[in-house]
Amino acid sequence: MNNKIIRALKVFAKTVEMGNMSQAAAQLDMTASAVSQQITKLEQDIGLSLFNRNTRKLTLTEAGEIYYQSSLKLLATAEEAQQALEYLQSTPSGQLKIAAPIGFGGGLLSQPLKHLTEQFPEIAIQLTLTDEPFDIIASGVDLAICIGPLHDSSLIARHLADWQLIPCVSDEHPLAKVATEEPCVLKEFAHIGHVNTTRIANNLKHQESGAIHSLCPPRLLVNNMQAVIQLTLDGIGYGMLPEPEVRHLIANGKLKRLCPQWHLPHYSVYAVTPHRDTVAAKTRAAIDSLRNWFEQVSNNPELFVG
Repeated sequence: MNNKIIRALKVFAKTVEMGNMSQAAAQLDMTASAVSQQITKLEQDIGLSLFNRNTRKLTLTEAGEIYYQSSLKLLATAEEAQQALEYLQSTPSGQLKIAAPIGFGGGLLSQPLKHLTEQFPEIAIQLTLTDEPFDIIASGVDLAICIGPLHDSSLIARHLADWQLIPCVSDEHPLAKVATEEPCVLKEFAHIGHVNTTRIANNLKHQESGAIHSLCPPRLLVNNMQAVIQLTLDGIGYGMLPEPEVRHLIANGKLKRLCPQWHLPHYSVYAVTPHRDTVAAKTRAAIDSLRNWFEQVSNNPELFVG
């Protein structure tokens, strides 16, 4: 409800309670003239008099009595709404809508979601996994996990982590049986790529010499990172895969990392929220939980290995 209307209704209700504009003004820390102006404005808006006036006391007209009862209900509703909003702002609660790339559903979100459900029992989480572009505002999402860089100025992006794409191949693929220290051997085999990572997965850089090797364009381009990982596991070719999502597959020997001295640029992970002046407590709690876990994943290669 409009704050000006709420204030006017409070002035009206207090005037009814005190039976006198001067006393109402004293209670509200206003001038009697300001109170009179508020009452007059309300009467002009509804086109009826609210008070019978005499020199000693104000009494309600029939219209005033109806308006007073309605005002009390409206003020009670506004107060209840304000308390609920303040609670939402200070206490993580309510439905939390999160969107994330499909690859994050492979386990990267398990720990932060577990933390949220255990620490904040009043939060209910709705998780949407998609690799397709979507409108954060139109979808009503509270928080989206996105791969940067981001360019939409209507959104707020908070940095969570920097991770690597690494060249990998199935342990049963011919590449796994030959020397793969130099990336030139890759050109003989199929490159499996993701539509959203090809812009940062073009060139390998040697960590010592700084030499650059340009990769062949993907022969198989996919819009789902879990599909890229599965196709790589199935031996279709080699893929540039997100290190946190495949470290357990490397640890158990199902995937082999290729060209270990060569690296692709890091990619950044962001928590993205609609552009608002304030963020609900539930969203702040989710961002903190994600950041803490992703930092642990980044700093400890032994974490998240299946």
